[in-house]
Amino acid sequence: MPNLQQEASLANPDTPVVVKLNDVSKRFVIRKDNSLKERLVTLGRAGRRHREEFWALRNVSADIQAGHTVALIGHNGSGKSTLLKIIGGIIAPTSGTVERRGRIAALLELGAGFHPDLTGRENVYLNASILGLSRDETDARFDDIVAFSGIADFIDTQVKFYSSGMYVRLAFAVAVHTEPDLLLVDEVLAVGDEAFQRKCLDKIKTFQTEGRTIVLVTHALGQVAELCDRAILLNHGNVVYDGEPQKAISAFRDLLEDQRQADEVTQPRNDVMQNGKVLGAEVTWEGKESGRELVSGDSIEITATFEHTTGIDDWICAIQIDNVSGQSVYGTTTRRVGMRLAPLKGERTVTLTLKNPMFGGGKYFVNVSLMDYAGRHLHDFPQACTFNVTTQELAAGTLYAEPSFEEVDA
Repeated sequence: MPNLQQEASLANPDTPVVVKLNDVSKRFVIRKDNSLKERLVTLGRAGRRHREEFWALRNVSADIQAGHTVALIGHNGSGKSTLLKIIGGIIAPTSGTVERRGRIAALLELGAGFHPDLTGRENVYLNASILGLSRDETDARFDDIVAFSGIADFIDTQVKFYSSGMYVRLAFAVAVHTEPDLLLVDEVLAVGDEAFQRKCLDKIKTFQTEGRTIVLVTHALGQVAELCDRAILLNHGNVVYDGEPQKAISAFRDLLEDQRQADEVTQPRNDVMQNGKVLGAEVTWEGKESGRELVSGDSIEITATFEHTTGIDDWICAIQIDNVSGQSVYGTTTRRVGMRLAPLKGERTVTLTLKNPMFGGGKYFVNVSLMDYAGRHLHDFPQACTFNVTTQELAAGTLYAEPSFEEVDA
């Protein structure tokens, strides 16, 4: 596991705290008896052998201030959704305390708060009342809710006939029109189509300009970098980092790499897959000293070294370049460019040359993979090396081009 340190969030002492978590822990009991009969037989002391305690959260403490957008990130089972439900008051902690202030709107599970036998219209009023709106307030906002959801044609249809995307559209529309002080969002936004996701992100940015507080759980690290000013990284129920989103994302990727390496040790693989390895990689460029920043347009060479102890006849070198958010900005393979490599036994070096790449300013990570000709990954080396591109004052993003505006008279 990487050497992660908890870092205090950049907080303004004059800003009120909306959520205060004090030494919060949550325990679940996992039962191993599968039927009522088995539970009756195992009553009493013997029953302890048929259940197992699982701590989803351990001693979590954090203050979330008004106006901040905070991401909860981590691998599946790290405790993100459990913590979000505790913040929302859906479940109670086993120990510790939670303090909240203001109106809360929560999008925690697909269809939560909806009754399947009621129509969309009826569920709008039901859900809005759960979130604290009166009948008159819901009447005044109903048309805006339906317009935002984009499912006006189905508003009088029972929601049990809705698709998952329609569920999310209506639930999100109700939640954001309650004008909450604190909005809690679980991974549900991933269900909607791309256009609706953009509409939701735009609404969240509007909330940010209005000074509302948002806590979200997501695996979309690009959204974390784009939306959040703070990220809390959880690992097996413990907070291992709390601070800047970019640092949290980098720490999360290190955790995932540790998990991948552990899986390679525990999961048996055949000799061809087991005996291949990416030894390392480096980036060089003409006319620049090692370690210096590139400028958009500088040609670069990525040299990767591979090894196979028993030998493989047909293999592929794959290289992918990611930005700091984990988004792929470039990728290619020897097979894509029509190059067939000679059989690999022992060590071999392959060099990829990129002519005049127009990367935007920032840090980039080079991932290298050894694959067989069926496309199976024999070995991956994430973040095998990195390089930096000078930030351009005229534009931002992962692609750089010379900008030029022209105003046209009406």
